[in-house]
Amino acid sequence: MKVTFGTLTVTRKSKALVKEVLKSNRISSGKYVRTFEKMFAAVVGTKEAVALSSGGDADALALAVLYDFGARRQDEVIVPALSFVATGNSVLQAGFVPVFVDIDRVTLNIDPLKIEAAITKKTRAIMPVHLMGKPAAMDEINRIAKRYKLYVIEDAAEAHGAKYKGRNVGTLGDMAAFSLYVAHIITTVEGGVVVTDKREFAEILRSLRSHGRACKCDSCVLNLSSGYCAKRFKGGRNNDIRFIFERIGYSSKMNEMEAAIGIGNIDEYKNILEKRRKNFKYLMAGFRRFRPYLATIEEESYERIGPHAFPVVVQEDADFTRDEIVDYLERSGVETRSLFSSMPTQCAGFKYLGYRTGDFPNAEYIGDNGFHIGVHQGLGKAHLDYFLGCVAKFLDKKKKRLSYE
Repeated sequence: MKVTFGTLTVTRKSKALVKEVLKSNRISSGKYVRTFEKMFAAVVGTKEAVALSSGGDADALALAVLYDFGARRQDEVIVPALSFVATGNSVLQAGFVPVFVDIDRVTLNIDPLKIEAAITKKTRAIMPVHLMGKPAAMDEINRIAKRYKLYVIEDAAEAHGAKYKGRNVGTLGDMAAFSLYVAHIITTVEGGVVVTDKREFAEILRSLRSHGRACKCDSCVLNLSSGYCAKRFKGGRNNDIRFIFERIGYSSKMNEMEAAIGIGNIDEYKNILEKRRKNFKYLMAGFRRFRPYLATIEEESYERIGPHAFPVVVQEDADFTRDEIVDYLERSGVETRSLFSSMPTQCAGFKYLGYRTGDFPNAEYIGDNGFHIGVHQGLGKAHLDYFLGCVAKFLDKKKKRLSYE
C-alpha cells in the first residue's frame, strides 16, 4: 500500500473559474483575488484578509507593517528555534533580526517561560508558530507582549482550522500569516494570506505587496488603469498613483488563477477539515501504544489542533534512530518528511548569527529525531491502519514490548 504525504483538491468550480480567468485575459491580481480574500477572512473570523504570493511573504509583509509604527531596520523579532525555515527567513526578508527561543519538546511550540529572557530594547514583536497545527501558548505570549508593548504576529502556516480556548487561530494576535501551499488544508497551490481586524494594517499590506504603491483605497484597488485617485491625489503626470511609492515594498501579489483554485477549495473546506480531523484523531489514539519509544503531540481540552500532518518523535528510550524507522516506512510505501530543524544551529544559512550547537537542546533534539506523515483527505482508515501496522512491525523487529491499554 502507498501512504502519500499530500494531495490536492481542485474542484469543478475552480476549474471553471480558471477557464474564466484565461478567457478574460486578466491574470494578475483582480476580482477573484478580492473574492478569495473575503471568503478566507470569513473562514478565520477576521475583518480583513490580504492575499499574497507565499506563506513566507505573508510572514515577511506582516512584519514589514511595523515600520509604519516606529520599528527600524535591524530591530528584533522573537521566534521559536524550531520551525520550517521560512519563519526565520521571513524575519530577515523584512529587515529584522531573528532572536531564537527554544521550544517545549512536548508541544513542539515556543516555550513561553523562555521568552522574557530574550527581550531587549530592540525587540518589536513575537512571532509564535502553531507548529503542526497545535496552538502555541497564546495567553502567556499575549501577556508578555502586553507587558513589554510588543506586537504579536501568529505564524499560522500549518494551523488552518485550529482553535485555542474557543477562538480561531488567526484571531489571537495583531496579525496572522497563513500558508496556502499545496500541502495545506486551504490551498491556492502557491500563496499566502495575512489576516487582521485592523483595517490600517490591511491597507499597508496591500501597499507592501505592490512595491509600496501609495494608494490602496477601494477605488484604486478596483482599478489602477487610470492612474488617478480622486480621494488622495490630483490628476496629472506627476501624480500617477501607479508610480508613487510611500514605503519600501515587495512584489508579492496573488494571481487570479491561484485565487480561483482557492475559491473552489474554500467551498470544500469543511469537508476537507472534517476528513483530516478524523484521520488525525484516529492516528493520535492509535499511536499511544508505541510509548515510550515514540511520541506525538496531544490535544488538550481547551484546544483543537489544525490537522496539517501527524508528527512523530523518537524518544530516548528507543535504541533505534529516526533514520532507521523512516527508512523502514519509506521502503514499506509510507512517505515521510523530517520535522524541520533548529534554524539557528542546524540550518547553515543562520550560522553567521553566532549560535552554537547546544544552545537550543529541545529544538535540536526534534531536528534530529522527528518526522511527520500526511493525514490528508485522500487517506482512509485502511491507509492509517497500514501505517500503524508498519510501525508495530518495525518495533517488533526491534524486540520492543508494546502497550495495548
